[in-house]
Amino acid sequence: MDDKNKNLALRIASALVLLPGVIFLLLQGGFWSAVLIGAAAAICAWEYYRITLKHLSPAAWAAVLAAFLLPLYPHLRPQSASDLALWTIAVFFLLAWSYELIQGPLDQAVIFASHLVTGLLYAALGLTALSALRRGPDGLQWVFCVLIATWGNDTCAYFVGRFLGRHKLYPEVSPHKTWEGLIGGMGGSLVGMLIARATFFPALSIGDCVAVGLAAGVVGPIGDLCESMLKRAYHVKDSSQIIPGHGGLLDRIDALIFNAPIVFLYAQFVRPML
Repeated sequence: MDDKNKNLALRIASALVLLPGVIFLLLQGGFWSAVLIGAAAAICAWEYYRITLKHLSPAAWAAVLAAFLLPLYPHLRPQSASDLALWTIAVFFLLAWSYELIQGPLDQAVIFASHLVTGLLYAALGLTALSALRRGPDGLQWVFCVLIATWGNDTCAYFVGRFLGRHKLYPEVSPHKTWEGLIGGMGGSLVGMLIARATFFPALSIGDCVAVGLAAGVVGPIGDLCESMLKRAYHVKDSSQIIPGHGGLLDRIDALIFNAPIVFLYAQFVRPML
């Protein structure tokens, strides 16, 4: 078996091992799904700091802890979750800048402090939105909509881009992505939402499917490109090797952490007004 086939087999095996546990914990809801999402946020923060700071300082480890805690707030303290999240971020902002002021080196302190804050926001905001979505009305269905719209986009974009792609989307950041793949991915998100409506979420309207599908078809690829930009800027291939055959967790959920806040805002604020 050549290296390409070995890598494919490893990716499939990893997915078969990890996916059932993820689905089980999401089905459980409450504290356990919050812990799952919090752990994912902590891992993403750790990967971000490995890329940008090369090693984790005490302030970076504090950010990893904060990233873990933020998705727990909607389940532990639902009435004050937004206040807790806001003040956690505010306190960490002060901590990060104070730490770099004292620790130095001063010529890099502003860059390091900025990365500390950005890493927390990058890792935790989208996944906190996913956690809040899980706790809300029809929470499990909405979480699966985020997953389906994201995965449908990724899958269709890959195959349409591979077989029909001719026009490069943003070659300076991601040389293999094409405009044809972007359009195909948007179609995949839309079809995924229509399948969700037909199978497990009949409360969705056609308008809901179109709105979420098209939004995920645009925002998800932006998330993917942003992570590619990050890796290209720091000359790394994968965010880590934590998932055999897949690379890092950020590599797998870069689109999801951009899609989740959009779906949360739509489900909680836009849809009730329609």
